[in-house]
Amino acid sequence: MNQTLLTFCAFFPLLLAAFLLVGLNWPARRAMPAVFFVTAGIALIVWEMSFNRVMASILQGLILTVSILWIVFGAILLLNTLKYAGAISAIRRGFSNISPDRRVQVIIVAWLFGCFIEGVSGFGTPAAVIAPLLVALGFPAMAAVMVGMMVQSTPVSFGAVGTPIIVGVSGGLDKADIAEKLVAAGSDWNAFERLITSEVALVHALAGLLMPLLMCMMLTRFFGCNKSWAEGIAIAPFAIFAGCAFVIPYALAGVFLGPEFPSIIGALAGLLVVLPAARIGFLIPKNHWDFSAVSDWPAAWLGSIEIKLDDLVSRSHVAISTAWLPYALLAAFLVLTRTNTDIKTWLSSHLTLEWPSIMGEVDISGSIQFLYLPGGIMIMTVLTVFLIFRIQWHRIKAALNESTQTLSGAGFVLIFTIPMVRILINSDVNLADLPSMPQAMAQSVAASVGGIYPFFSPAVGALGAFIAGSNTVSNLMLAQFQYDMARMIGVSGELLVAAQAVGAAAGNMIAVHNIVAASATVGLLGREGKVLRMTVLPTLYYLILSGAVVILAAYFLDACNLSVVC
Repeated sequence: MNQTLLTFCAFFPLLLAAFLLVGLNWPARRAMPAVFFVTAGIALIVWEMSFNRVMASILQGLILTVSILWIVFGAILLLNTLKYAGAISAIRRGFSNISPDRRVQVIIVAWLFGCFIEGVSGFGTPAAVIAPLLVALGFPAMAAVMVGMMVQSTPVSFGAVGTPIIVGVSGGLDKADIAEKLVAAGSDWNAFERLITSEVALVHALAGLLMPLLMCMMLTRFFGCNKSWAEGIAIAPFAIFAGCAFVIPYALAGVFLGPEFPSIIGALAGLLVVLPAARIGFLIPKNHWDFSAVSDWPAAWLGSIEIKLDDLVSRSHVAISTAWLPYALLAAFLVLTRTNTDIKTWLSSHLTLEWPSIMGEVDISGSIQFLYLPGGIMIMTVLTVFLIFRIQWHRIKAALNESTQTLSGAGFVLIFTIPMVRILINSDVNLADLPSMPQAMAQSVAASVGGIYPFFSPAVGALGAFIAGSNTVSNLMLAQFQYDMARMIGVSGELLVAAQAVGAAAGNMIAVHNIVAASATVGLLGREGKVLRMTVLPTLYYLILSGAVVILAAYFLDACNLSVVC
């Protein structure tokens, strides 16, 4: 087949999704089934995948869908439980005491607390936790989803205690071949992996420094009375201060401690510094910014989940420390289950469904770890909340009913989106002797830009994440491709692998099924295209800045012997 036509076929599912969601403003429940069937047709006809492999990929996707819905259900149930316990009312009072400025609340709740959740859990959990919490604090549902998705950037490469690096990068590279080259050059694999981790942390730190400010600017531009960028820029001193409070310890942890804890350490250090500063009004403008009255909000901003602080909870006198205790427990449970080997092993091996070699395809398997997944940890937290707050049964039942109803909408979309992703990824085995569709897309990008490829290398990683909705999966698919491209054009191999990990983190901001999952937690299903149009802007910022840093390092720092070439 003509190479141009082949490239077009590989890109077509993504182009179709973008056209339907953004161009025609279709809801995901209409767009993604169409994209799914088109993808399956291209896989069968153009890539000549066997029907058996396509079906195995679909089943694998459905298993992954259940895992994602389990996380979403846990997040929604935790929020609804806290609502009926009266804790949400106390949390709102607490943030009003710190600062009534919505920009400050976004920086503390979405950026710092969200980065912590990403560090300990990953896999889209921050948006699922942060979006409903912001709605409970009085944010429009669409604004909550937008900033929740923006959290899935800087901390993501070290999310889930370093999984995208430890599993994604290491698993995506030909370790034996590279290790042999390293030994011949007087180095070893551990030094190579540490160097990648350091470069990922440093590039992220540069791009992530301005993310809190960009969140505030997006908030005031798209959800403010005056639709003003300037009202977001007005809080620049505090936002940059908060950015530094996160990225400095984050970068140091990445350079000196490895991939497990940069996001966790950066977020905890940031909270310890920024919270006291916010309480005394340090660097915060005197004119506080807020949304207009709820009655003036467009219907498109509102989700179907309404958290009323009415007489059900307003008469509650829950202490602020008690109200935050469930989230503190959630964070503690997540850290404990991700760092204690014995607990991790026990949770991973109990209440687990596994299907190896689905339909005889030896490289396609699926599993659901109900206890170990963040959804299971959130359910454990909910059970603890029942005991702490002594919630009456009728309120427990109401929380369960609301959570189940919200979940049903997301489920329909994801049963088409995730299987479509798995077909793309598993298309590497085919009768047409073609690379997988994602690899074909990446190769096309590389061939078209030549020597300036390092600038576009983060975009290739973002493309993989847009397809898979996962930094880890993008790294597994494309890390070796990035390394090979570096060798072809004579630049540092570890640098382009690091660029892959950075770009794949940024791509999470526009991953469709992440947007769907986050939207489900606040009842915003059907408006994913509007969210996507907004999150494209911070994604472009991230890719342009990180691309500029990478090409500078590739051609100037290498020349000064400041980067190790492998």
